[in-house]
Amino acid sequence: MSQISESANEDVQLPHKKISAPPHELKEVRLHRRFASLRAISALILREMQTSHGRASGGYLWAIAEPVGGIALLTLIFSAGFRTPPMGTNFAIFYATGIVPFMAYLDMSGKVANSIRYSKPLLAYPAVTFADALVARILFNTITHIIVASLIFTGICWVMETRTDPQFDQIALGMVMALLLATAVGAMNCFLFEAFTWWQPIWSILMKPLFLVSCIFFVFDNIPLPYRDYLWWNPLVHVVGQMRHAFYPSYYGDYISYMYVFGLSLGILALGLALLVRYHRDLQNS
Repeated sequence: MSQISESANEDVQLPHKKISAPPHELKEVRLHRRFASLRAISALILREMQTSHGRASGGYLWAIAEPVGGIALLTLIFSAGFRTPPMGTNFAIFYATGIVPFMAYLDMSGKVANSIRYSKPLLAYPAVTFADALVARILFNTITHIIVASLIFTGICWVMETRTDPQFDQIALGMVMALLLATAVGAMNCFLFEAFTWWQPIWSILMKPLFLVSCIFFVFDNIPLPYRDYLWWNPLVHVVGQMRHAFYPSYYGDYISYMYVFGLSLGILALGLALLVRYHRDLQNS
């Protein structure tokens, strides 16, 4: 009996072996998750298209026509008041090279910042994650602003004599800088807006003078010292400078720092995503 008891005890004390699925089953699970994420992102993009002026006649076209019309109207108004631009001979294209990347940054950063709040009802479903909501808004608004920029620049160059030499690779680089910065700031604010309710109105106040200190109406090189050194830390100054360098090849813009803009954007994006990964469940339940 004692031998049986000892053998029973030995059986009980045996460590449990971890049961792992075969490699082919793990691959199937990963593929299923990827396809589920792609389906969720596609559904969120379609939802974004439907809710963006979805009830108005024309639907998604208004999401493009509204910023194109607004920027075009502002361009015409300021062109009538400022005949001689600080650079080149055409004020419309000078102003557009500043306002287009600025508005792309402003609109996209705001849309990404409200991703969780906008899709919070859908995040209750296990198939939809906060990352899906972020990626869907980033893709949707990136495509929209690329179309808007293409229409505005093409329209101005087609209608007016701008005497510029657009470099498409440099234009693309300027848009990448603007949209990456917007994504980074939006991801960080996506956490801050939900975690601290007082941060959104404060951020709105801080953004008010940004229009005046981003070199939209003037050239960075013409700003007297020491104010020029202060404005250099505004990453949008580099974005606008890059866009003007793309249209005015003779304008070198020696102050433009790609390392500063991309480094700052990637750093803010990494921190924002880390905070969202850590606290997204608390934010969804709040």
